[in-house]
Amino acid sequence: MKKIIFILVLAAFSLSISSCLKDKPNTDFSGIGTVIELPWSGLQYFSRDAVTTAGDTVTMAFGINVASAKPLSTATNYTIAVDNSLLTAYNTANTAITYLEMPAGSYKITDLKGNAAKLSGTIPAGGRLDSVLVTVYKNQLDPSKSYMLPIKLVSASNGVVSGNFNAHYYHFIGNDFAGTYEHYYTRWETPDSTTSPSSNRVDHGQVIMSPVSPTELTVSTDYYTGPRYDITFTKTGSGPTATYSNWKVRFLPDDISSGPWATNITVVTSPMFVPKTLVFNSGVEYTYAQSLKLFRIYFQTASRAIIDEYVHQ
Repeated sequence: MKKIIFILVLAAFSLSISSCLKDKPNTDFSGIGTVIELPWSGLQYFSRDAVTTAGDTVTMAFGINVASAKPLSTATNYTIAVDNSLLTAYNTANTAITYLEMPAGSYKITDLKGNAAKLSGTIPAGGRLDSVLVTVYKNQLDPSKSYMLPIKLVSASNGVVSGNFNAHYYHFIGNDFAGTYEHYYTRWETPDSTTSPSSNRVDHGQVIMSPVSPTELTVSTDYYTGPRYDITFTKTGSGPTATYSNWKVRFLPDDISSGPWATNITVVTSPMFVPKTLVFNSGVEYTYAQSLKLFRIYFQTASRAIIDEYVHQ
């Protein structure tokens, strides 16, 4: 099923103006001039450009914005392009994951209707925004490999191109278990999970298991402040005969080391896998189908017991 993620959200005008230059902050709008930008882009929003939606076809929209103190009296022509030099630079600076270029046929860049190819456009005089649709065909990608599609704002006929917000880094991290899961939540009002739970396998809707690397994922519990589980494993082999072992789960330290959780919650039993239909052993080599059954996670605090279960969709 085709799923659409619109990642463009209109910023408040003052935020757009004050954040678009590399220079020191300037709150005198009259001195800034005109900047053409891609809102919520650049390396500071890298994680936002992750392609994690389930399904073979994923579409994402982004905008081209005219940031100026007053609407312009002339039209703004712009061009965008796939710039794989950004991929090369990213791989050089970040060695944890090696991204490959998205191959021809695995994506297209069009107008919002998905019809005409679009690598240039015009924002009319007095206008602020234009939009572009990016479609990624995940069935054309090897799910075990990681890919990137960097799209750069190349030129604009008015003002200057933003130094910070000028490129989207759409990327797909190869991880066999990333994607959409149905989340079922069980909670005991005491730390004794041998009694009847107050909430028994309540469907809390769909969540995304987000890939951190080819062998690491994160997903949140629904308990209290919702810290993320950090799940890691070892993959052996490839394709349908691959096996998975050394499964580990913990709370991300940054999510529990400060704030209300650190003040009010005492974890008595750390997160652990408690699958229903098989016995968990971190040393066992599980098949892919068996591994999907592991995502039933239990932990206990001084006052509660929790099970978060994630069922692959």
